[in-house]
Amino acid sequence: MSELSHNVDRKLVLASGRAHPELAEEVARCLNTELLPMSAYNFANGEIYVRSGESVRGKEVFIIQAHPAPLNNWLMEQLIMVDSMKRASAATITVVAPFYPYARQDKKGRGREPISARLVADLYKTAGADRIMSVDLHTAQIQGFFDGPVDHLFAIPLLADHIRNIVGDDAVTVVSPDTGRVRVAEQWAERLGGAPLAFVHKSRDLTVPNQAVSKTVVGQVEGRTCVLIDDMIDTGGTIAGAVRVLKDAGAKDVIIAATHAVFSDPAAERLANCGAREVVVTNTLPIPEEKRFPTLTVLSIAPLLARAIKEVFEDGSVTSLFDGDA
Repeated sequence: MSELSHNVDRKLVLASGRAHPELAEEVARCLNTELLPMSAYNFANGEIYVRSGESVRGKEVFIIQAHPAPLNNWLMEQLIMVDSMKRASAATITVVAPFYPYARQDKKGRGREPISARLVADLYKTAGADRIMSVDLHTAQIQGFFDGPVDHLFAIPLLADHIRNIVGDDAVTVVSPDTGRVRVAEQWAERLGGAPLAFVHKSRDLTVPNQAVSKTVVGQVEGRTCVLIDDMIDTGGTIAGAVRVLKDAGAKDVIIAATHAVFSDPAAERLANCGAREVVVTNTLPIPEEKRFPTLTVLSIAPLLARAIKEVFEDGSVTSLFDGDA
């Protein structure tokens, strides 16, 4: 196994869980290294076993794992990998979770609700993680749940550069699917040359998961190409409803841009038929062939993850990856 060496005393090791090996392999290629050989399997009752095929003593280990369905299975596998590296005397352990598990449960909306995003951070810490790296957290305050460094990476430059190329000279409006993501929409607008903002007013029944009703749009959308942004698309109901609202309000075109393609059924069908010109996502989560459709574009997040890992390993600045604006 080849390794990146910062100096004679430090070595970087990249290990991967089984959820999204293609992403991990691409990150390894970007770093000009190889993945740590791992033995991983499930017992008949579902228990997970993992073991490194080589020594990690004194090495700086980065454990990359995606968290598609069944999310709990892949989270547990990553936690067990962290524990195994800790017990194998790794010098440092960084959890690379491009899609942070349970990120939507970051606050108490009603009494007696858990704050599961905080619980996940505690689990990582207890297992032995020294650091967490993730992409486009559902809310920035999740960084405060982990008692240690958190590298919060942003997919906006990657997504916005692609969209800038396809909209050309069109009049563009950046649309947030709700008022909660207006701050992110402002960053998008800046990337797209100072485009105006709009947001879709929606209502949500807190007792019913994965269901929101898009009602009206506030902002200038008539005759314009609307870039509808979000951090994740789960079942696609909210975003498909927002496309309909924008079309009804006179939008010329709608392009959907989201970082995490959760794509729980029937998301692919909804997105394919919602009337959007293009749906642009990243590969923080694996997207199986049966959930792909003609208007879907998948951009690779691997180069960004590799650059961030390299900066952390070399004691550089992750913030510098985003022009100091992070």
